[in-house]
Amino acid sequence: MSRIGKNPVPVPEKVTVSLDGLTVKVKGPKGELERTLPEGVSVSVSQDNNTIVVSPTSTKRISRERHGLSRTLVANMIEGVSNGYSKALEIVGVGSRAQVKGKTLVVSAGYSHPVEMEAPEGITFKVENNTRVIVSGIDKELVGNEAAKVRAIRPPEPYKGKGIKYEGERILRKAGKSGKK
Repeated sequence: MSRIGKNPVPVPEKVTVSLDGLTVKVKGPKGELERTLPEGVSVSVSQDNNTIVVSPTSTKRISRERHGLSRTLVANMIEGVSNGYSKALEIVGVGSRAQVKGKTLVVSAGYSHPVEMEAPEGITFKVENNTRVIVSGIDKELVGNEAAKVRAIRPPEPYKGKGIKYEGERILRKAGKSGKK
């Protein structure tokens, strides 16, 4: 049995959870999420102490593998609709900056043209000091994917560290060319 999967998921007071087979709908103050869980698990809500319990339907390997995954997906949905998720990125380099125009993030990262990214539904971009981009939303997976797309515009290079990196990310630096001896 999964060590993560056997822990019950607490449900805050402001959040409501409804089940329809393997489809879980979570509604909270920040929004609403819906997800269909993989086969091999069963989900139940205990009303008395406001918890959700995910359990495997059999002892087969695939069912045990999906047990912890399903519990974590439900926990992330509840956390997202109650508090939300955000990822911060830093832009390093002379002349590199970002700005938001409506729902579009415009990044000048050393190319001959600015790169524009449209925010998908449920995601918001925020820019601080022209060099710090914050990607936020209620779906953890979507926030992480969009932050990765922003980072992919200009990944940090190992010689001077220029590019777009996650806040707190350590870039392994390489030594440059040594002089001719």
